[in-house]
Amino acid sequence: MTDQTIESIETPLHLQGRDAVIAAAAPEDWRGETPDYHLSATVMPAERTTQHAPDSLEHIVEELVKVFEMEVSHKKDPAKWVSLVAEHYRGRVNGGEWQDAQEFARIGSYNILIGENPYYPGGETFESSHDIFHTAFPGGFFWEVLEVLAGPPTVTFKWRHWGRYTGAYKGHQPTGEMIEMTGITIAKVSDDLRILELEHFYDNNKLLGPLAHGCPVAKSAE
Repeated sequence: MTDQTIESIETPLHLQGRDAVIAAAAPEDWRGETPDYHLSATVMPAERTTQHAPDSLEHIVEELVKVFEMEVSHKKDPAKWVSLVAEHYRGRVNGGEWQDAQEFARIGSYNILIGENPYYPGGETFESSHDIFHTAFPGGFFWEVLEVLAGPPTVTFKWRHWGRYTGAYKGHQPTGEMIEMTGITIAKVSDDLRILELEHFYDNNKLLGPLAHGCPVAKSAE
């Protein structure tokens, strides 16, 4: 038995990283094509601000949340999401309404995590919301854990999102600038470190304001 096999037996799939979860999924699990994260491997290392040891809590939290984001974005059935306990999961932003796993799967994490905003009018579908932000950030929109403030079962951590604005956003032309935002998440996890609850706190205007050049999308369309 190889060391890699022993590691796979000892480490749950949801803690082995995105590549392992992708490899273990069936083709019919995906909404479309199998997700490709080559930009994370080639661009992110040089642009991130932190480096975490593989056995650190920061690294474990970062890898788990990356798996969660991948599954919400690309796996259509929450029952196939290994990163969370689907029947118990709920998430919300800035003290707003709680949403369960089925709602995340239905309208997508972009719509839930952004919510209503003058720079992002409602009515977007799962598919259209992903098209909007993939168009605005064709070179990738990356995420890293900055610091873990408290460990399980309630994990509190700071994070950073960033990417270069090189594609159009809802009719607004790109500026090429680096857009970044930071926030805090409080995550409740099970004994085996699967996600039960995520509560995010951040200012989404740090993302949407620059994309819309400070002009609300609803007004720019008039």
